[in-house]
Amino acid sequence: MTDLSPVFPPPGSAGEPSSSPALPSATSAAATQAAAALHYHLMGIGGIGMSAFARLLRARGHRVSGCDQSLSELTAQLGAEGIAVSLGHEAVHITSAPQGAFGPVDVLVASEAVPKDHPELRAAQSAGIEVRPRMALLDELLRAGPSVGVIGTHGKTTTTSMIAVAMQGAGLDPAAFVGGIVPEFSSNARVGQGPFVAEVDESDRAFAELSCETAVFTNAEDDHVGGNQATYWETVEQQHAGFARFVAASSRVLLCADWPGLEQLCVGAREALSYGQAEGADYRAVELKPDAEGTSFRVSFRGTPLGEARVGMPGLHNVLNALAALAVTHLYGGDFGKAAAALAAFRGPGRRWQRIGELGGTPGGALVVDDYAHNATKVAAAVQAARQTGRRVWVVFQPHRFLRTQQSWPRLADALMDADEVFVMDIAAASEAPIEGIHATLITGRMEGNGHRGVRYMPNRAEVLATLRAQAGPGDIIVTMGAGDVWKLSRELAGVPT
Repeated sequence: MTDLSPVFPPPGSAGEPSSSPALPSATSAAATQAAAALHYHLMGIGGIGMSAFARLLRARGHRVSGCDQSLSELTAQLGAEGIAVSLGHEAVHITSAPQGAFGPVDVLVASEAVPKDHPELRAAQSAGIEVRPRMALLDELLRAGPSVGVIGTHGKTTTTSMIAVAMQGAGLDPAAFVGGIVPEFSSNARVGQGPFVAEVDESDRAFAELSCETAVFTNAEDDHVGGNQATYWETVEQQHAGFARFVAASSRVLLCADWPGLEQLCVGAREALSYGQAEGADYRAVELKPDAEGTSFRVSFRGTPLGEARVGMPGLHNVLNALAALAVTHLYGGDFGKAAAALAAFRGPGRRWQRIGELGGTPGGALVVDDYAHNATKVAAAVQAARQTGRRVWVVFQPHRFLRTQQSWPRLADALMDADEVFVMDIAAASEAPIEGIHATLITGRMEGNGHRGVRYMPNRAEVLATLRAQAGPGDIIVTMGAGDVWKLSRELAGVPT
């Protein structure tokens, strides 16, 4: 096994929180670890997870390169940080031949989604280069020192971001691996002395073999289940058994007491703590006071008040996410008041209730928000958050994947019923082949049948933009929802460059 030193000292080591920036230059790390420096090449480096790995590896003094099928603002940022990125996947990326793009490679990192017969993988194997799954990298980071792994079907990115932000605000110096851009770090990764806080994605089945010090378990549903994709589970029972294995292998679990069934998945935990509104939860949010901008509440630990808190994003789900962050920070000895203040100022990671601007870039115009919500539970939570603002709610929803739509279109339709006006776009295929009979109109048809008078199937983007510009008023809110490219519409509506 090659060396991958943690970005924090081992448990019990001394040291004050670092005053270095979130993603410092790797110069000092490289100087102290020159003997251990390796060349890592990451396939799919433009992805939100792989790019975070690239930044963490680079900060540890390793040489990092990568490739992706398309270039983006994120790959341009990596290039500016000294990480070489190439367009397309080719065998020459990892060879030492003169025509090789990056020179000799020590470790090739690939996700489970990369076909096993891919030429780049085969070239690495033929050359004796280690091929390491991305989850193996995460496993080493989680096991190397104090660590927090956030698991669950929903809310992982927001909860992971909140934990890192709360810890930083509380005087700790967390390292972080996040599936979204955190504004406070201007990045999806943070280098610090620890603990290491990581989003652990159940779409990669290898996650079940990982472990950490503190597992934060938000919920468990049936997403990423069915079909023949490499990143999907065959059954929900297998996926939930994976959650249970992760929990059992960790030192303790902090589980959401408000989500039915989580306790049964945590019976193998060495130590179990809970958070939520439920009676009997170890960490409780009480006296909730929602308003148009967010929710204020009080936090107690086993009946003892810890203090006042606030989350600056609407929706009950964000109260629970913030409570989890405050609970973790409390477990690691952070100052509660400072953690609460940091969370009150937090406005969310990219594409998680992200305020883009106002319609047409005009002050006082309809508020434009973008959200990654793509399954029924997330959609319902985003609609509830929009309703909390007290505004007239417009939703532009882009269904994601034919299989997911086939599995859940009735639930998606029901989740959208509380919005005042709903535009449903065509399904974002995400490389899936169409499924006969599965179409966005299944959602609109069910909504119309259930009495919704403001739902329309609207595949033409120009028509969506024109209608909203003509009809959405100053007291309204427009929320673009989906895991595809619907986010681009929110930028066009607000006059923000994409």
